[in-house]
Amino acid sequence: SSGINAEYGGWPKNGYPGPQGPYYCGVGADKVKGRKIVEAHYRACMYAGIKIAGSNAEVMPSQWEYQVGPCEGIEMGDHLWVSRWILCRIAEEFNVVISFDPKPIPGDWNGAGCHTNISTLQMRNEGGYPHIEAAIAAMSKKHAEHIESYDPSGGADNRRRLTGLHETASIDQFSSGVAHRGASIRIPRQVAADGFGYFEDRRPSSNADPYSVTNRIVRTICLGE
Repeated sequence: SSGINAEYGGWPKNGYPGPQGPYYCGVGADKVKGRKIVEAHYRACMYAGIKIAGSNAEVMPSQWEYQVGPCEGIEMGDHLWVSRWILCRIAEEFNVVISFDPKPIPGDWNGAGCHTNISTLQMRNEGGYPHIEAAIAAMSKKHAEHIESYDPSGGADNRRRLTGLHETASIDQFSSGVAHRGASIRIPRQVAADGFGYFEDRRPSSNADPYSVTNRIVRTICLGE
């Protein structure tokens, strides 16, 4: 089972907004831009039967995230790709162009990811934490293969984003941790406390092909490839 947090953004035509800080999950016209698009997209996804599960304003101004899932197998890619098309079509009505670039604005601004939440039935069952640890250990040995599959340019797009700054891990080094947004793999604090659940791969880029991402994950943790 998987769920994907898809990030995207826009940018004002003239000048730069104030520094990051007040925008994440923000409210108010001075902090949030584009909410009408976000809410129209959410409603359209529900109408279309997309498994959309949430949305929030992100760290960079005009940057948003929505969550799709949980889905099983190839269904994850189906739902995310169609949700992206719906987003672009909705934005067209507002004369806005959506960017899925993982580092749309250089400098001291967060990039955009496609964080992927992963679990198997064994992980979700009570006492499943060792299965989470085993999956992460397997992924640690295939870091290069995962990076290659996690953006459409074989890792070149993600290299601009995965710098070790702005809530990312370095593209050159695998890491994992509980409640650690600066790691390659984040285990939610509640999962560690419960001893079962899921984990989050924070490496996929916002423009990643979800079929490639889920294919690589399944090959590593389920097939041992």
